[in-house]
Amino acid sequence: MAEAIADFVHDGDTVYPAGFTHLMPFAATHEMIRQRRRNLTIARATPDVVCDQLVAAGCVRKLIFSYLGNPGVGSLRIARAAIESGEIEWEEYTHHGMAARLYAGAARLPFMPLRSNTGSDLPAANPLIRAVTCPYTGEVLSTVPALRPDVSIVHAQRADAEGNAQIWGIIGEQKEAAFAADRVIVTCEEIVGAAQIASDPNRTLVPGLIVDAVVHQPWGCHPSHVQGYYDRDNAFYVEWDRISADTAATQAYLDEWIYGLPDRAAYVEKMPSDRLRALVPPPAYSEPVNFGRYA
Repeated sequence: MAEAIADFVHDGDTVYPAGFTHLMPFAATHEMIRQRRRNLTIARATPDVVCDQLVAAGCVRKLIFSYLGNPGVGSLRIARAAIESGEIEWEEYTHHGMAARLYAGAARLPFMPLRSNTGSDLPAANPLIRAVTCPYTGEVLSTVPALRPDVSIVHAQRADAEGNAQIWGIIGEQKEAAFAADRVIVTCEEIVGAAQIASDPNRTLVPGLIVDAVVHQPWGCHPSHVQGYYDRDNAFYVEWDRISADTAATQAYLDEWIYGLPDRAAYVEKMPSDRLRALVPPPAYSEPVNFGRYA
């Protein structure tokens, strides 16, 4: 992880840590904090605690987002305070707007039309949300500009050594974020053989041909969740609301759980084992599919 972040995430980059409520790459963002990246533009649908921690650590110059909240708890205290004080720049879109921006970036289109901004207050708050007249119907449609991150980070359940990454459960904008970016880091719970990937091809969301680095990173999303590996640590999100309300407590958390640890393995070792065990779900296998085999 340290090598991947050092090689592919640079000061001043636009970084997209992907994953819509699921598969959030906390290990990668912790390494960005540990390496003291600066002046980053962080783009994310549902910024979540990932972005609150990056802002708290002084990594962020600008935040591009949809729904600025600590899900199930309340507002993101640190990111919101930084926006309201003018400490960082910001752009807000709908969830669909963020996904549409990535889709346009992946398709190498300059913008994407959509309906979801029409009648809302967002165009007044964000001058980059504009309008276009459809050349076929004459209808006026809202538009959002393409988003082309310098680097996107995608966490997957498993990948092979070439970076072919397989994801199941809640699938968000990972594919679009990967194809839109100039550089792609895949982190995963397991590294498996190419034959295992090939045996279930429809689960391959990100192909290795666009991946620059693949990192084996068990528990790489905690406190977020990874379908089939561990559940969301809801207690942590409640704890973060308390921690983030106090500047000293926030710095103490960063010092103890990020700066004070060399890597994610040390983070997992430091975490109480019974807390982690309680997050591991019982198996629930899907029925097998017969893909057939060519002679």
